[in-house]
Amino acid sequence: MMSPVEMAKTIGTGLLSFPVTHFDADHKFVEGAYREHCAWMASYPVKGLFAAGGTGEFFSLTPAEVVTVVAAAAREVKGMPLLSGCGYGTAIATEMARGVEKAGAGGILLLPPYLINAKQEGLEAHIDAVCKSTGLGVIVYNRDNGVIHEDTLARLCDRNPNLVGFKDGVGDIELMMRVYAKMGDRLTYVGGLPTAETFAPAYLEMGVTTYSSAIFNFMPEWALGFYAAVRARDTAAIMAGLRDFVIPYITLRNRGTGYAVSIVKAGMKVVGRDAGPVRLPLTDLTSAEMDELAALIEKANASVREKAAA
Repeated sequence: MMSPVEMAKTIGTGLLSFPVTHFDADHKFVEGAYREHCAWMASYPVKGLFAAGGTGEFFSLTPAEVVTVVAAAAREVKGMPLLSGCGYGTAIATEMARGVEKAGAGGILLLPPYLINAKQEGLEAHIDAVCKSTGLGVIVYNRDNGVIHEDTLARLCDRNPNLVGFKDGVGDIELMMRVYAKMGDRLTYVGGLPTAETFAPAYLEMGVTTYSSAIFNFMPEWALGFYAAVRARDTAAIMAGLRDFVIPYITLRNRGTGYAVSIVKAGMKVVGRDAGPVRLPLTDLTSAEMDELAALIEKANASVREKAAA
């Protein structure tokens, strides 16, 4: 088991991803297929996987299911950090943090509290309680109703050595720069906006050396190649990837509310790794949208094959 600092440093050196969570037609968790998928993802040179995260439909899992999903992933993911989604109110989040630690997680991604908005003092106390409930490294996911400011973050880091990461899902460039200027290399920074590839080149200049790729679930070679281009600041390759796949992909994603997860499961189905439907209240892509996605994936994979053969 890596220490919190070792875990944070490791994930900052390469691409990350969130395995989707497999469900059957009745929306029940399918452990065998999920474990196989986690093992397949871990066979590629990623630097960390997040079980029961946003792409893994954390929001639709019960707290007990989160622990079950993490335990299943831990049986397959070896030699790299395995982090777990964690969230809701403070009582649930602290209990969940202890549960996933026992289940084999190597770190925690702390999502915003459920539903309500709170002052900085409340968010600070909430994050503090979660950090103190576990020995695992904690990454704060700044987004939606859980946006903390740089001074709040600094106080939390002073009190909690295991608060080791900051994931930005807001897209506020000024706030991100204030955080980075304040905290420097005390934290590992993770890009967390939907379809993170879109923002990766700009975020790299702000100290965000990694991001979580949902696309990796169904196009791992493409995702790794794009990440390598970002880190190399290969502008031509980055723009080709954005123009030929990412931008058409997000155009399709934006057609339906909640499609950020649905389109990933659709991609899994296209490549023959069907993970089942999304859980309600999300909805799956239409047949016509599936056909459009299949054409995009085929074109992108053809490009990967051409590069490999060259």
